[in-house]
Amino acid sequence: MRTKLAIRIDANNLDHHLWLNHGRWWIHYTLHLNGIRVRRVRQPLETCDVFEARRLRDELFEALRGISEGAAA
Repeated sequence: MRTKLAIRIDANNLDHHLWLNHGRWWIHYTLHLNGIRVRRVRQPLETCDVFEARRLRDELFEALRGISEGAAA
């Protein structure tokens, strides 16, 4: 089974994949497996600070990138 990480980043939108819901930041993205959408992920980042939310998003995507690259090996 082939897993590939494909995250689109909008360079003009620093908060891409993030949204503010009642004062707390959340992340949302879609997981794909073999080119088929598997599931949409929405999870709270447990912060009200946009800079912290961006850092957490970037760390999560780096971790997912590592898992994706490991699965491809």
